[in-house]
This record gives sequence, structure tokens and C-alpha cells, in this order.
Amino acid sequence: MDLRKLKTLIDLVSESNVSELEITEAEGKVRIVKGGGAVVQQVVAAPMMAQPMAAAPAVAAAAPAAEAAAPAAAAPAGHSVKSPMVGTFYRSASPGAKPFVEIGAQVKEGDTLCIIEAMKILNEIEADKSGTVTRVLAENGQAVEYGQSLFVIE
Repeated sequence: MDLRKLKTLIDLVSESNVSELEITEAEGKVRIVKGGGAVVQQVVAAPMMAQPMAAAPAVAAAAPAAEAAAPAAAAPAGHSVKSPMVGTFYRSASPGAKPFVEIGAQVKEGDTLCIIEAMKILNEIEADKSGTVTRVLAENGQAVEYGQSLFVIE
């Protein structure tokens, strides 16, 4: 898939009410997820025919609109708990389970706030400060970036 086609798809998703788009073609698979005003794309190339056991690495890139929106976003009041890695954000241990924390919950340093799945490994993210959770800044199942604010603790 060429870059112009990817750019067009990203623009279409960012300007529409669609929150997620996934396209599979012979060359590979593209998944575009819109969350928090930013659009994130993941491109996974198909394995080469000569090496059926080798899979191509995944490449993640942010849309130019996301880069422009980042400086404009104001930092939330209070202490931000940031993502230590790129992955998928989950508020609970399993689908349908109660979230680790809710807005208004008192947390102590070291309490589990969420899970980030990266490369099929579930990583518990702990509070790095005691206080009250005042905001949850990521949606369940949303792709998150390194350094992205996930929670606000006051």
C-alpha cells in the first residue's frame, strides 16, 4: 500500500465518525484507530513467500494531525500517570471484570491502575503517587503511546 493511500485513509478516519478502520490487502494489513483526537496507524507487512516462518516487524507511526494537536493540548491539573510503553490500554484484568480504579478512587503508591498489553505480554501499570484518581484519559482497548498520560491523580 502506498503512502498516498495511507494518508487518504488517515484523513478519512480523522474527519469521520469512524473510530477504527482495518484493511487487509495482498501486501499487508493496515489498522487505523482514532482516540483522543489523535489518529494512530499500524502497518503490518505480510510474510515473504521465500521465508514462510519469518514475519515482518510491525511499524507504528502517528499522523501529522496528531503531531499538530499534541502541543496544543493543555496538561491536565494534578499528577499525570504516563504510559511507560507503547501498547493497548485495558482498565480491568479481563473483559467484563471490574476496572482496577474508578474516578474518585483513593490509590496508594504501588496500586495497580491498569494493564498495557505489548507483544502479547500484560504489563500492570502502578500508581507512582498516592492520592485520588480524578481523570481517566485513555479508553479501554485504545492504543497508547510511550509517555501518553493515562490517569490524573490529585
